[in-house]
Amino acid sequence: MTVEIIPKKFFKHIEDGIYEIRIKSGSNIYRLFSFFDEGKLVILLHGFTKKSQKLPRKEIDRALRLRREYYESK
Repeated sequence: MTVEIIPKKFFKHIEDGIYEIRIKSGSNIYRLFSFFDEGKLVILLHGFTKKSQKLPRKEIDRALRLRREYYESK
């Protein structure tokens, strides 16, 4: 399937330019954090299995740290 606009249930803005990509495989749901580099390139940061409704703060902080490290090393 190809779509022009990704539905919000699969690609959602979390905070400060960090986005969550949701992937379902069988009965498992995986979350990947990402961001856009210069508006064109999607950089995938890290993923995890979300066990509860609330998004863990430590995962958001990790994504922000990884993005900062990406730009520092660029």
